[in-house]
Amino acid sequence: MDARRDPGGPEANGERGLTPATVNLGTFTTRERRLIARLDTPLAVQRYLNALPYNTEPHGRATLRSFRGVVNHGCAHCLEAVLFATVTLEQHGYPPLVLSFESIDRLDHVIYIYRHRGRWGSVARSRDPGLHGRRPVFATPRALALSYVDPYVDFTGRVTGYAVVDVAKEMNGYEWRFADTNVWKVERMLLDYPHRPIATSDVRTRQLRAWYRAFRKKHGIKPVSYRGREKWSELPKGDLASW
Repeated sequence: MDARRDPGGPEANGERGLTPATVNLGTFTTRERRLIARLDTPLAVQRYLNALPYNTEPHGRATLRSFRGVVNHGCAHCLEAVLFATVTLEQHGYPPLVLSFESIDRLDHVIYIYRHRGRWGSVARSRDPGLHGRRPVFATPRALALSYVDPYVDFTGRVTGYAVVDVAKEMNGYEWRFADTNVWKVERMLLDYPHRPIATSDVRTRQLRAWYRAFRKKHGIKPVSYRGREKWSELPKGDLASW
């Protein structure tokens, strides 16, 4: 395998200050520069994204907006939120790393990852409460990825693999930060990128799926009472019934 495509390659990075910003601030608009200056930590970015409406792609119009697209439209789905976080925190010295999940039902998920004081955390948005960000308390990206395994199990989902990807390296020569059009090549790159397998228990998956179905039937909302819940970042405010 080409070393550049080694799914474990970027995992040695992630700490703030190890990677200089690769985009000159002059490339950003005044509005974007002010926003970036304010959102100078992963937690600040997570809170900002939590406050945005989730992009449900109404009228069947799929989108994959760049950082600039998210700023201009004021909403984001999971991958759009990741691109926003990546570009914003890149300007504060964080490497442009994302973690991609593969699922048995092909409903994959992507999160932005970073390292703080040697521990890994994430920034993310999702229509599922358990697939949002994580506090920087995990020893490795794999340990971080495993914290998503249980909440991923719903009616059809089950994590089968993960990959850590340096977006800037993989998208070199492609305008993914500021494009006014959809940046579908980013999604295609993530789909094609080699993922490391995650083996999960058939028995536990069946138990979790049965519990999830029963909870949804009884309460009409998605559950949040998972093992390791104390390691999650803040969730968007609002009625869980709207998830």
